Amino acid sequence: MSTPIKMKLGVAVVVLFFVQIVSAQTQKGIDTQTRKHKEETNKTTTRESGEPPARSFDWGKGKTEVRDRLPNPYKMNSRRDVLVTTIMEALKERKMVVDEASSRLKDGIIVTQPFVFSKGPVITQNELNRYGILTFADTAWSRGQYTLTIEVQSIDGIQNNVLVNAKIEGRAGNGLTSEWRTVQSSGVAEDEFLAKLVEMVTGNSPDPPKATDQ
Repeated sequence: MSTPIKMKLGVAVVVLFFVQIVSAQTQKGIDTQTRKHKEETNKTTTRESGEPPARSFDWGKGKTEVRDRLPNPYKMNSRRDVLVTTIMEALKERKMVVDEASSRLKDGIIVTQPFVFSKGPVITQNELNRYGILTFADTAWSRGQYTLTIEVQSIDGIQNNVLVNAKIEGRAGNGLTSEWRTVQSSGVAEDEFLAKLVEMVTGNSPDPPKATDQ
């Protein structure tokens, strides 16, 4: 092989080697930039969708405690006549009026007059969702009320079951007419009254203590 050809081959090899080195460095730079971009993206996504890693919350005593619903009927140790009297006092404290015409106190049956628990469209919608199960679509609710029927069922001389049923009603209207509609009870009205009654009979509230700001 002649000398000029050898020189040309040598130069070509050197150029090829140099190109490979430059390509490898360039690729390395691209990989580094890609990895850095992914890391920055992950950091941004994490902070947008959640709290910063160094930030945490300790709810502690401020967390709302929720108890299980009380049994309904609820067994109580008290004479029937005494229990009926206590029920009347509990209703009075809750500003509920007894319907004397519908009640049979000697038989342990107490029926209340309708108790209005909300007025106004905004409040009524929320309160009806709490006390009842709404199945009426596109209904404007202006008032909410419920009626309690309480029955004291004797077990023996000193034990009785107290059964509470609530009739939940909402005043519904379309702007031209309005009417009271009965909705299914969620059980909240019954549970609230039973909790009050248990507190008055036993002296202890079944509800967890409410958190107070220090």
